[in-house]
Amino acid sequence: MSEAAVQVVNFRKRYGPVVAVDNISFEVSRGEIFGLLGPNGAGKTSTLEALEGLRSADGGTLRVMGVDPTREAHKLRDIIGVQLQTSGLPGSMTVREAMRFFCAYHRVPERVDLLQRLGLSEKMSAQYATLSTGQQRRLSLALAVAHNPPVVFLDEPTAGLDVATRIDLHEMMRELRATGTTIVLATHDMAEAEKMCDRVAILLRGRIAAIGTPRELTATGSGFTKVSVRTEKGSLTRSDAAFPGVARKTVQEDYVVYFTTSVGATLSAILAHIEANGDPLIDLRVERPTLEERFLEITNGGGAR
Repeated sequence: MSEAAVQVVNFRKRYGPVVAVDNISFEVSRGEIFGLLGPNGAGKTSTLEALEGLRSADGGTLRVMGVDPTREAHKLRDIIGVQLQTSGLPGSMTVREAMRFFCAYHRVPERVDLLQRLGLSEKMSAQYATLSTGQQRRLSLALAVAHNPPVVFLDEPTAGLDVATRIDLHEMMRELRATGTTIVLATHDMAEAEKMCDRVAILLRGRIAAIGTPRELTATGSGFTKVSVRTEKGSLTRSDAAFPGVARKTVQEDYVVYFTTSVGATLSAILAHIEANGDPLIDLRVERPTLEERFLEITNGGGAR
């Protein structure tokens, strides 16, 4: 059996004359958190919905744990969990009723423990419509994983949530991955993707513009590493010295900030300069290019890989 939990080969999807997804291919390994990133209209949701069996493909092959989402829908329902952007739960349904209904559908015991784990124990009798956005998202995640599916699809799971709720949901995702669950995550939040995903694919106009680990993607762009330096006497602020690898320099409050393509050479030259000027170092910070910066570079036409 293949080690891939999700296989997408030459997948195509169109809506009338509009090509939403144009011949994309990727695999997601078992136990991996895989991110689908892209601007609105890039094809993320169409890809997810096809894998979830909600839409049929116009070309190519899709498999989830070896199951064809379109032709084997009866098998698919027990091997995937789905958290959609918007829930279709009736507003009058209580939290306890929703869990009981989903567990009965999947023929598993009621998972009250999940409601407790996600901070919903005091909302058992509350109707869905009365829950906050964060509580609704917590419930949706609980329902998606109640039957312990090997693959979970999450579409913008933390959009609009407060910091505490986001942290709780991220922790739940890590726990799921630790037990071997595969997660496919569609998100607009680049910081979330960089923090949570093992690998990501950036979709642009229905095609994969880049794929790899967040570190691999940030390393392939033209983004500069930022070096911020603060010294006691401010010798760098007054200096016109040209350091190797530096493309741009700015002054931000008490810090001199250098944008460089050669971190080692830049740091060595800066440290030698401040030592020669007898200017004690107070603070030194080195920040790699972020996934958001690489994403913007790709989506603005700055190259793909």
